[in-house]
Amino acid sequence: MTSTRDPAVHREAPLDLAALRRRTTAVLIASQILGGLGVAIGIALASVLAEEISGSEALSGLAQTAAVAGTALLSMPLAALMSARGRRPGLTLAYAIGAAGGGLVVLAAALGSFPLLLVGMAAFGAGSSANLQARFAAADLAPAEQRARAISTVVWATTVGAVLGPNIAAPAGRSVTGLGIPEAAGPFLWAAAVFVVCAVLVAVLLRPDPLLTAQALAPRDGHREHGRSLRSGLAAVAASAPARLALVTVSVSHTVMVAIMVMTPVDLAHHGAGIELIGLVISGHIAGMYAFSPLMGWLCDRAGRLPVIGLAVVLLGTAALLAGTAGGGHGRTAAGLFLLGLGWSAGLVAGSALLTDSVPQAARAAVQGLSDLTMNTAAGLGGALAGLVVARAGYGWLNALGALLLLPVVVLALRGRRGTGGTRGGETA
Repeated sequence: MTSTRDPAVHREAPLDLAALRRRTTAVLIASQILGGLGVAIGIALASVLAEEISGSEALSGLAQTAAVAGTALLSMPLAALMSARGRRPGLTLAYAIGAAGGGLVVLAAALGSFPLLLVGMAAFGAGSSANLQARFAAADLAPAEQRARAISTVVWATTVGAVLGPNIAAPAGRSVTGLGIPEAAGPFLWAAAVFVVCAVLVAVLLRPDPLLTAQALAPRDGHREHGRSLRSGLAAVAASAPARLALVTVSVSHTVMVAIMVMTPVDLAHHGAGIELIGLVISGHIAGMYAFSPLMGWLCDRAGRLPVIGLAVVLLGTAALLAGTAGGGHGRTAAGLFLLGLGWSAGLVAGSALLTDSVPQAARAAVQGLSDLTMNTAAGLGGALAGLVVARAGYGWLNALGALLLLPVVVLALRGRRGTGGTRGGETA
């Protein structure tokens, strides 16, 4: 039985679930702030470091690609571990791997080894895997009618680290200049230290384990045990139409956001924007992604999952229209990128909540891992192809293609209106 793996789950006195939810949320918020900081510190200068080591501007983007690939590839193994042992060991291991990856990046910089850099960046992506899985940990013990708000609160906590991280990358780089380490590798040393703190924080304070507690408290409905593999996750999603909609929503929202966002600085530069203006546009985009997620969670729980998925489609489509037709209008591009962030937030929160609603408790960790695998793989491909699209057809066509990617979400959502049970914070499984 899964409940025997965490002795703290079983007690003579009933668990105070309200207090446990508050404590779990506080630990996850703290780890999310630090984890977001660690990821943002490192990623800020990843392409610069890759160019320095490889000597090629064409290879500089592979550092970020390796990190995204690592995030995707580690999603399912970490989900399987969480399903078997709980959120605490899974998140702890993810942060530990991320810390090791940061160390490998520093070593690669010292040795001038580009292949080792890519391996380190792939391991560094485990930090992002932990941050993504934390949103589901917040939903483990949340009542169904408050699940989206629980997810959005943890997503919102990323704002602090995501905004602060790039601003301390420069001092982090200067701090290692006397150690014989390239300045661009300094942020990864700091990020590794931050991930170690995250791992210790989760290992010590995330008790009792939220997932194991939720599994122990779940009613026994006579269904067979669900596996923890990719295959079992696919089977659970295939059996639920709302889960399919949720998976497509999260993946498409993330892919559209990444593909348009990564090429926007290039388009702005081509239209005469300086570094300061580009930074402001991206900062506004990040604010749209994270700062308003509590509003999206509140809307999900009050209005339902489907209306917020519809809102995500409208916001992402409008963002593509504004950015794709902006030309030299920097203000129009900034507005488009802000709405792009808002649309991503709506899609991620609503899709994650609907996904959790729509599958049995025993299958949730596997399905959640599948979700992160799918969204990161799709976004990685989207980001890689975005440059080719812009080079061949232009930034406007990239936005048009991004808008077209939203059509499957629209089709599935319209089908879902015929059976909307569970889309207002209820269980569909």
